[in-house]
Amino acid sequence: MTVAERPNLLDLNPAELSAFCQSLGEKSYRGRQIAVWLFRRGVLDYEEMTDISKTSRRKLSEASRLYRPQALEVTEDEEACKILWALEDGRHVESVLIRERGHLTLCLSSQVGCALGCRFCRTGTMGFIRNLTVAEIVGQVIGAKDFVREGESLTNLVFMGMGEPLLNRENVMKSLDIITDSDLLAVARKRISLSTVGIVPEMPRLAQGPDIGLTISLSAPSDALRDEIMPVNKKYPLAELKKALAVWPLPRGRRITIAYVLLKGVNDSPKEAAALSRFVAGLKIKINLIPFNPWPDAPFEAPLRDTVERFREALVARHHTVIVRWSKGGKVSAACGQLAATRKKEHGLAAAGD
Repeated sequence: MTVAERPNLLDLNPAELSAFCQSLGEKSYRGRQIAVWLFRRGVLDYEEMTDISKTSRRKLSEASRLYRPQALEVTEDEEACKILWALEDGRHVESVLIRERGHLTLCLSSQVGCALGCRFCRTGTMGFIRNLTVAEIVGQVIGAKDFVREGESLTNLVFMGMGEPLLNRENVMKSLDIITDSDLLAVARKRISLSTVGIVPEMPRLAQGPDIGLTISLSAPSDALRDEIMPVNKKYPLAELKKALAVWPLPRGRRITIAYVLLKGVNDSPKEAAALSRFVAGLKIKINLIPFNPWPDAPFEAPLRDTVERFREALVARHHTVIVRWSKGGKVSAACGQLAATRKKEHGLAAAGD
């Protein structure tokens, strides 16, 4: 068996690591020990796992490998830090550390590219290449800690980077098991949110996993307009999406977030605000308005500030909770909708165990 054919231990959760250890003749508790080394301590060398015997370390190294994404380029301004990751097959994805007063948020990717083709999202111009593995999702969290500044701590995670998380639901949910494990990455569930365009059949399955925040990327209050800017709506129209949202389990005090990207002259009029209010009627929601973040050759423009304020006021007048999200990181193409895994130059990479 070549190194590439060996299972990557960072793709396994603690239960699977225990089963793998047992298959090698080891005690099942060894899996939890390994998980702590991999995910909490970030170790990528069997020899550093000092509470595991040399014999056991040798068996592990012969039967498995250790790999997670490597940071190739880091671009930052005062608001955000964009990290370009090299994947094992030579592909690339990006994630972003977003700095706000009182907390530090990591925006995670779940796919290389995206198949959905939302016209306001730069990632959609890449097309779909493949899903990220568990190691590649969790590896973004582990690796991003290297870029946390002194005095900061990673407080929030959002699956809002490249790709549609619910089209990679199994790996995303398995990653969440590791991310929220109190012995491993220990991120509180209430500090995690997942953004989806509304892959309706997958939403009940997501609801069976960890209790995390749900954000719906809506951006149009009618089927006709949403069909035009978000082609997925032709498969899962607004009526189906609303039915799924109506039965979404919400703990007391929690609400679903509706993300609405404002596009100049397209969906930013008081008429659309009124239609949006009608769509969310009866749902426990809050609304995030996101003025469009331009990117090269984008087919849309950012709305005027006065237009954004009028749209917000129209919703507030209808008793909705509304926040305008002036995206951070635009100076380094790290704002919402701008990720495309572009790089400045070629780099090499290697996986532990080679």
